[in-house]
Amino acid sequence: MADPKGFMNIARKEGGNRPISERVDDYGEVEQTLNQEDRVLQASRCMDCGIPFCHWACPVGSKIPEWQDAVYKEEWKLASDILHSTNSFPEFTGRICPNPCEKSCVLAIHKEAVTIRENEASIVEKAFKEGFVQPRIPEYRTGKKVAVVGSGPAGMSAADLLNQAGHTVTLFEKDDAIGGLLRYGIPDFKLNKKVIDRRLAIFEQEGIIFKTNTAVGEDVTGEELLKEFDAVVLTIGAMKPRDLPAEGRELNGIHFAMDFLKQQNKVNRGEQFTNGERLIATGKNVLVIGGGDTGSDCVGTSIRQKAKSVTQIEILPKPPKERAAGNPWPYWPTVLKTSTSHEEGCERRWSLNTKRFIGENGQLKQVELVEVEWSKDDKGQWKMAEKPDTTEIMDVELILLSMGFVSPVHEGIVNEFGLELDGRGNIKVDGNYQTSQAKVFAAGDASNGASLVVTAIAKGREAAEKVHEYLS
Repeated sequence: MADPKGFMNIARKEGGNRPISERVDDYGEVEQTLNQEDRVLQASRCMDCGIPFCHWACPVGSKIPEWQDAVYKEEWKLASDILHSTNSFPEFTGRICPNPCEKSCVLAIHKEAVTIRENEASIVEKAFKEGFVQPRIPEYRTGKKVAVVGSGPAGMSAADLLNQAGHTVTLFEKDDAIGGLLRYGIPDFKLNKKVIDRRLAIFEQEGIIFKTNTAVGEDVTGEELLKEFDAVVLTIGAMKPRDLPAEGRELNGIHFAMDFLKQQNKVNRGEQFTNGERLIATGKNVLVIGGGDTGSDCVGTSIRQKAKSVTQIEILPKPPKERAAGNPWPYWPTVLKTSTSHEEGCERRWSLNTKRFIGENGQLKQVELVEVEWSKDDKGQWKMAEKPDTTEIMDVELILLSMGFVSPVHEGIVNEFGLELDGRGNIKVDGNYQTSQAKVFAAGDASNGASLVVTAIAKGREAAEKVHEYLS
């Protein structure tokens, strides 16, 4: 344990965020960092609990008390080594993870959890600065070749472990740059893409082969992969968005959230779009339908594009501010979450259903909404009913659909391989992450369903271990 009374003597202190008036004019990272002295003090608050619920809640099983103790002792290389032992990219999770570890920290009972995520980010940045993170060239090669399809967090983590095991790994990506959702889904103000490029440069030196602008199932067939590689790992994500088939859905001005976010990230990379192609919120009344993190990202991006107004609606009731009786610590708290994007200027509303979209000459002009209420039936199932006389018409020129993802895209490699699917349309795998097709494995959101980046990293690593066993 760092300091037995650290949590009593040192208050929780967060790095905080850049001023709203400054950050809404650019796409730089919002979050600030504490100095090294403060980081050490924050690490001293970790009690090295007999049962570390933080470790229990972390999908990658991060050894949090161990590396907090190393930070307290200012043994930064040791802290980095412990951190990397369970996570290929702590610089990603240190920035964008919703930190279930902190929600399960024993001190969270009193709303004073250890600053785990921020300390994680500080460790890996210190490690890069001091040169602790160096290419680890595998000492031998097994002669086995593995194709990883999809370069998001699951694909990159699987590729990392398989490469370290000595296999020759080729990572295929349909877009023009590696990173998947990290590259083209998460806004730059949450994750600077230079952070991805820094890690990719190391992976390239370690021997991972990257092939971008290559759509497997189109540019390269599944049959070709099976002939050339000893194993294929599908980490294609769950990229089929949930649609809203209401009247007027065909109107111009209604787009999926990921199309909007991806384009802005491409613009930040220097890509140009014509006026007809550009999805932009400038001067428009924007409505984001869906209350999750992706919807929040749409809010922040719309504000930076200088939207006239931004409203975010959710069909479910407004969550409570505090844990409900049936939602005790250390489980994930189902409570109201206010993101940095929400703080920048957004009207948020709950229990609203979208009835129809209204337009003129094919262009979106308004949306009809109605309030709903939720109740349980005799079987305990939640039922939704419209509240009488609550219909309203809202002026809106841009609607962003952010209602989650249904499943991986089946068109392409999934259909070509004829893979068996589960009841939700995800790729069905067994306990070894193997699909119904010989030599083909699947991991991450593609088989697990849409989830957290940290969960995708964990699943990618677990799949890599099973593929290694298979190849051995």
